[in-house]
Amino acid sequence: MPDHIRKILYLDACDLIVEKDNEPVFSIEITTEAGTGHNAFQRFARIAASVENSVPAFYIYPEGVIVTRQNTPPRWDKINPLVFRALESVMSIYQIPALLYYFPSDIMLYQDQPEQSPNLIKKGLCYDPDIIRYSGCPDSSSTSMQNLFAAINELLSITEATGVVPARRSLLQRLTFRRQRTYMQEQFSQKARGRSIEEMSPLTAVKKIPSSFLLNYLSQYESNTYQIGELLRSREYTQIYQVNAGFRGDPYPGALAAIDYLICRDGQTFEERRDNLVLLFGELEIDEDNHTIQVLNRNHSSINDFFSTVQNSARHNLLTKEYSELESKDIPRYFMQVRYGSTYSKVKHIRVYAYFADAILFPDGSLWRDA
Repeated sequence: MPDHIRKILYLDACDLIVEKDNEPVFSIEITTEAGTGHNAFQRFARIAASVENSVPAFYIYPEGVIVTRQNTPPRWDKINPLVFRALESVMSIYQIPALLYYFPSDIMLYQDQPEQSPNLIKKGLCYDPDIIRYSGCPDSSSTSMQNLFAAINELLSITEATGVVPARRSLLQRLTFRRQRTYMQEQFSQKARGRSIEEMSPLTAVKKIPSSFLLNYLSQYESNTYQIGELLRSREYTQIYQVNAGFRGDPYPGALAAIDYLICRDGQTFEERRDNLVLLFGELEIDEDNHTIQVLNRNHSSINDFFSTVQNSARHNLLTKEYSELESKDIPRYFMQVRYGSTYSKVKHIRVYAYFADAILFPDGSLWRDA
C-alpha cells in the first residue's frame, strides 16, 4: 500500500480513493443503511481520517430507508440530522470539504405512504437502471448524484490546472462546494425541528462532568511513584460518552469521533480539545457528594474484552519474529510495522477508540492518556 494512501487508512478504510501524481485527490464513502440514531455515524471516522489528511471526502447516504418489520406497516427510517452538524464541524476545523449527498430514494414522493413506493422491495432506494455497468449504484440521473458529479468534475478540473495539493486550498470557496455546504446546513435546520444538538443521538448518551470528578475516580490507580499526567488535568470539564452495552465496535467508534468534533475540539489535534473525551462501557453514576463517579456493570462490560481484542490482533504483529521466520511476502509488512508499529494490525474499533478517547472506563479497569 503506497504511503500516501496508508496515511488516510489509519482509522478505517473508506470505499474509494482517487489519486493523481501520488497524491489522494478525494475519497468516497457510500452506504444504503438507515441513518437513524448512532447508525448515521458508523462510518464517520473514515470521513474524519480523510479530511484530517487534507483529502476531500464525499459521503453518499440515504435521506431515508423503508424498514418493514413483521406485524408492522412499512415506515421510513430517516437520517439523523446531527450528522450534518458533525460534518460541518470537521470542515470548519480543517477547511477541507466533507460533503454529504443523498443516495436517491422515494422519500419525498412517498413520505407519508411508504407502502406505495415503487421501490419498496429495495427499501425505497433508487438504483441506476443500467444494472450491467452500474449494478448497485445510486441512480445517476438523480439531482443529488448530478450535484456530486458536478463537484467531482470541478475538483478534477482544478486539480489538473493547479496540482492536487494547491487545489485543496480553494475548494470551499468555490460556488459548487458552497452550495452543497449551505444545503447541508439547511437540511440540519429543517430536520432538527428546533431541537438542540444535545437532544439528538449520540449526544443524548453524553454527560458533562467536572474533570476533578474523573481525576478523583482515577486516583485509585495513583501511588507514591505515579500520578495522573497533566493532559486530563488541563481541561476543566470532561465529556463522558456512556455506552451501556457489552464491549464491541460499530456504531460506537464513529459516534465517538463525531462527539469529539461536535462538542470537544477547538483545533486539529486531540491536544486542542476544550473538554476531555472519555468513553465509558457500563452505566455512569455521578457521586455529587464525594465529587467522583462510579462505573456500574449492567451488561457485563469488562476491560478484559478490550485486552482480548487487542491480543487477538497481535497475531498479525510481525515485530516479535526472527528474520528466518518471515516468508518473503511478510518482509515488506514487517518493514512497515517497524515504521508504524502495530497500527495497521489492530481491528478498526480498537484503533478508533485509542485514537479519539482520552480515557476508556470499564467497571473493572481503566485506560487513559498522560500526554
